[in-house]
Amino acid sequence: MKTRIGLICVAALPALLLQGCAPHRDGDNRPPAVQVDTAETYGSGRTLEFPGRVKAAEEVNLAFQIPGTLLRVHAGQGTSVRQGELIAELDERDYRLRLEAVEAEYESIRAEAERVIALYADSVATPDAYDKARYGLRQIEAKYESCRNQLADTKIYAPFDGIVQRRLFDPPTVVAAGMPVVTLLSGSAPEIEINIPGSEYVRRGEFAAFEAAFDFWPGRRIPLRLLSVAPKANANQLYTVRLGIPAGTDPMPAPGMNTMVSVSYRPADTGRTSVPATALFREGDASCVWVFAADSTVHRRAVAVESLHTDGRAVLSSGLDAGERIVSSGVHRLHEGQKTAPLPAESETNVGGLL
Repeated sequence: MKTRIGLICVAALPALLLQGCAPHRDGDNRPPAVQVDTAETYGSGRTLEFPGRVKAAEEVNLAFQIPGTLLRVHAGQGTSVRQGELIAELDERDYRLRLEAVEAEYESIRAEAERVIALYADSVATPDAYDKARYGLRQIEAKYESCRNQLADTKIYAPFDGIVQRRLFDPPTVVAAGMPVVTLLSGSAPEIEINIPGSEYVRRGEFAAFEAAFDFWPGRRIPLRLLSVAPKANANQLYTVRLGIPAGTDPMPAPGMNTMVSVSYRPADTGRTSVPATALFREGDASCVWVFAADSTVHRRAVAVESLHTDGRAVLSSGLDAGERIVSSGVHRLHEGQKTAPLPAESETNVGGLL
């Protein structure tokens, strides 16, 4: 008898458990739980961060325009130089001899040409002789000027105040024309370069402010000024943005340092709003959202969707004002005027607002 009673109790237990765990049906009249968000002014308070790198304002590879034997390099690596200061020079002997030979030829042809031109003015020389004299003089003048330029090109001068980053060759190396000899960095305030995707490039007109943070300056941010935005994407389909560092920054970041740059945006148009893309649903041919009322009921509202962004938000051009509360999840199981139960807001003990 005891065994029979025990079997009855054990057999009844699963049924009781299933009854206690049975899901609530629609007839329970319990309002569905929904996630509630607030429509924001498009672009307001939006800040993104991009990795950046400090670069010299100007960096040039100095080279001779003519070949020759390197005679002297007057600036070593790390040396500060002033604009117009002599940096390096070639052995000029061959170029000087060539110039002297052409100069002598120039003087001879010029004297002959002047004589023929004077005779032509007196109607003594023929037009053919006059043309030959005139064109011959122009030809030797060009040759003479070329030799003078080549002699001047045996020396390199600093194009701006700066610091020699690298010295690539030492005398008496024979260098070719255009071969870099010295790399010079500008001594003015350096710049920062960041690369942004196309989704942010199209919004470049909304850039409001830039700030840089460095590891060696905990808690400090440097304001930056926008210098330029590249109009063409690089090989990684990113657009380069150049930012200037204030001249009075102390200590000044050095070229090659890494940084994080914060980009703040201004609202492009206060008439537009931004909502989570999950708040949207279709009703016929219209895009709609559920507006969450003060009494926790929801009401359908048609909106005009301008664009969808990769960050999971949608931009609305009309239909919703900033500050209005809308349902951002579970939108497909609601109906007009339905009572809902908003999920609690996010907190340190409710990460994601799921509790």
